[in-house]
Amino acid sequence: MSIKLYYDLMSQPSRALYILLKTAKCNFEPKLIDLRRGEHYSEEYTAINRFQRVPLINHDGFILSESVAIIKYLARENLIPESLYPKDSKSQARVDKFLEWQHIGLRLHCAMYFRAKYMDPILFGKQPDAKTIEGYTRRMESALETFDTHWLNNGTEFVAGNTITVADLLAACELEQPRMAGYNPADNFDGISKWWKKVRDHFNPHYDEAHVILNKIVSKQTKSAAKL
Repeated sequence: MSIKLYYDLMSQPSRALYILLKTAKCNFEPKLIDLRRGEHYSEEYTAINRFQRVPLINHDGFILSESVAIIKYLARENLIPESLYPKDSKSQARVDKFLEWQHIGLRLHCAMYFRAKYMDPILFGKQPDAKTIEGYTRRMESALETFDTHWLNNGTEFVAGNTITVADLLAACELEQPRMAGYNPADNFDGISKWWKKVRDHFNPHYDEAHVILNKIVSKQTKSAAKL
């Protein structure tokens, strides 16, 4: 068995898959695709993935992109623990319910806030206007409120039940992204704060390993803000 993981730890789903494979003790070959250098647009990578995105896996010649599809494939191949993606139909359906919702319900709003507040100024050398940031902040906080209220405060300990699953891992990695733009969801939502710690603890040391670069960026920004 040979798995190659094409990834960049600045990418939320890349981090989730990196952590998942490490947790599963799956011996994989890491293949870094540096998004900031535009390596995902290279001819070499485009020949592998015409969509020019990460993450992507190559499993003994079978190439697959899209994080949710990859997770389900790894589960069917018995490469990740059943506890993280259950085989039981009803338990699996509860996980899938979140995986379907999170693309538009959570990921979109956290990612757009991060892009507008952090990435666009780097890419285009221009700060967005306050009204634009206010709009992205409002939409992100509405999504976080929904996540906190309907997914975490639903009588269960984790997103899809009383045991931790890939739903929690994907959500946790998404919520890390706005921290680089100066917004920590844990500061404003108590339910998220308590749940997030449990997810980090469960997947450590691999969770912290996958977030080393992100945490360095956050630390650097915090120190810079303190000097102002």
